[in-house]
Amino acid sequence: MLSTIEDRLRLRVGVDSGGTFTDICMFDEAKGDIFVWKVSSTPQDPSLGIANAVEQGLHEVSRLSGRETEVHYFGHGTTVATNALIVGRGAETGLITTLGFRDVLELRRQKRDALYDLQTEKPKPIVSRDRRLEVPERMLFDGTALTQLDEDAVRAAARKLGGEGIRSIAVCFLFSYVNPEHELRARRIVEEEVPGAYVSVSHEVAREFREYERFSTTVVNAYLGPIIKNYLQRLKPRLDEIGVNSPVHLTQSNGGIISSESAQRFPARTVLSGPAAGVMGTLAIAESAGFPNLITFDMGGTSTDVSLIKHCAPIMSNQAVVHGHPLKLPMLDIHTVGAGGGSIAYVDAGGLLKVGPRSAAADPGPICFERGNNDEPTVTDANVVLQVLNPVALLNGRLPVNQAKAKESIAKLGERLGLGVMETAQGIISVVIANMAKAIRVVSVERGHDPRDYVMFGFGGAGPIHASRLARALDMPKIVIPKFPGIMCALGLLLTDLRTSTSLSRLLPLDVASCASLQQGFDELEQQISQWFEEEEIEEERRVVARSLDMRYGGQGFELTVPCPGGKFDRQAIEQLRKLFEDAHQLAYGYVASNEAVQVTTLRVSAVGRVKKAEFRQQPDAVTQAADAIVGTREVWIPEAGGVTDCPLYDREKLGPGHTVDGPAIINQMDSTTLVLPGQTARVDSFLNLIIEERA
Repeated sequence: MLSTIEDRLRLRVGVDSGGTFTDICMFDEAKGDIFVWKVSSTPQDPSLGIANAVEQGLHEVSRLSGRETEVHYFGHGTTVATNALIVGRGAETGLITTLGFRDVLELRRQKRDALYDLQTEKPKPIVSRDRRLEVPERMLFDGTALTQLDEDAVRAAARKLGGEGIRSIAVCFLFSYVNPEHELRARRIVEEEVPGAYVSVSHEVAREFREYERFSTTVVNAYLGPIIKNYLQRLKPRLDEIGVNSPVHLTQSNGGIISSESAQRFPARTVLSGPAAGVMGTLAIAESAGFPNLITFDMGGTSTDVSLIKHCAPIMSNQAVVHGHPLKLPMLDIHTVGAGGGSIAYVDAGGLLKVGPRSAAADPGPICFERGNNDEPTVTDANVVLQVLNPVALLNGRLPVNQAKAKESIAKLGERLGLGVMETAQGIISVVIANMAKAIRVVSVERGHDPRDYVMFGFGGAGPIHASRLARALDMPKIVIPKFPGIMCALGLLLTDLRTSTSLSRLLPLDVASCASLQQGFDELEQQISQWFEEEEIEEERRVVARSLDMRYGGQGFELTVPCPGGKFDRQAIEQLRKLFEDAHQLAYGYVASNEAVQVTTLRVSAVGRVKKAEFRQQPDAVTQAADAIVGTREVWIPEAGGVTDCPLYDREKLGPGHTVDGPAIINQMDSTTLVLPGQTARVDSFLNLIIEERA
């Protein structure tokens, strides 16, 4: 008999669609139970993999609970925008801009990306020069029109682009961030001349100064717009078919979530969608478990993403460069390298072993998965050959593994290197560890942080299997592996609030004469935020708003973002802001120029809509022995133990608070595998995290 609505499990569902696997995390709002599931991704149509994952996951929950399910909330992290930007598979895009400025995208900045690299090449502009069309108009820096918009020229440009089959058009006019009148009129004309076109206007995407960065962000938004729109419009019917009628929310690059409608309007905000969810999930777990300073290590099937969290706060940036394209948007400071379980190992022209950044992804995937890859061994193949990973099957037996084929391919690679099978497989692991150590140094050592002062938080499907060696390479004293490491980004979607931000450039001196302009600017931004709260149906008591200002000394090329207290602007507020700026400048640069004038460049308002989130509860100490969790042994190649080692296998489901495991050991679970090296001890804390430390 079908259950009544009252009997159904009300679930909050988070799905992370990666390059190799699609992960799903389901949270029971009533009891606080968490269920996880994992299936292979479908790169040709990610929405299909997501629907499959959700359908299978919900079926498994119903089987275990004996109750039907109802999805109350659906959150989604995706790499669709990121992958489209990286591989160059966005929409054919055109640009309409101010007369004389169509080459802004190509001129870029004067500085070289790699100062000492004589062979460095600038990324190819997304919009080719013949599709960058100019129209007469000119807005001055103060918002007055020097030259009125030539609407006939806009109409002709739109017709030309439309006639060439262009259905995604960016409109970027000079100083439109001060006065958007011309862009608004141009958008109306483009929509009339090219019905159904995706139109992206710069004053909506990034209302800030610095023309190149604003133009780049707007063009990327247009380039990704039709891709994300089509993808999300395919996803919704698939979810409806399996009975998931909840609105779709997506993670954005700043760590918050936005509605599907907002993501379709501003797809550039989702380029770090998946990795950002992992960072926010890490933050929630770390706060509960008492780890304020962390370096996140998220190793998936295609890439590794690392980020630094200090004093329980992730590092934020108001601008990032993604695959050579500047994006002037608030983002978590996440560094990505092409090092994942699917990263391909090869011998370069100099006879050296290299790993990545090219990946086998989900299709064809590693050789051992037998999906068509027969001659390009991956990191996963190496771990299967070493038997660190189960050489028979993964995902609790749902994913068969062919170790013999992986061995054959790695043996061929070893012949070119003059090494045996095991030495070659271990060499692949050593190379990928070195690549990931370099990535962590980028977010730590190169920015003045000593990684030895931080705890490594290892997750992703491949993170726990490599975290112990990576931490040793960096002399990091402690590793935390969460309860569900392989679906951490999906879990992060259930630990994240709705979030948005808006900004407005105003070049003003920091003095009393600017108070009226500052007040008017913040009033305008806060009105936009209020409208967003209403659109997202967020109750008053769940609304949080914060203001900040970008400031600099006159003549400086870069700004510092300083929190701006609420209330009216007056002399006291100006003095307080100067003090906050000087404190930030002292921290960043080591000095204060007390006699120099301070300039405001950009006003910012961020908003958070608090939502019900998954919670972590402390568990009582286990009443069993850790040895009771041993489910067998396996011969594993561990060079730290002298080679082939008879290694105990632990079932993580049977490990509880207070249990300790001495390495060498392997801890298995459905979504990942954890390796504990000789000389290390893993203990389970009250939140069911594994804490790995070097034995004294």
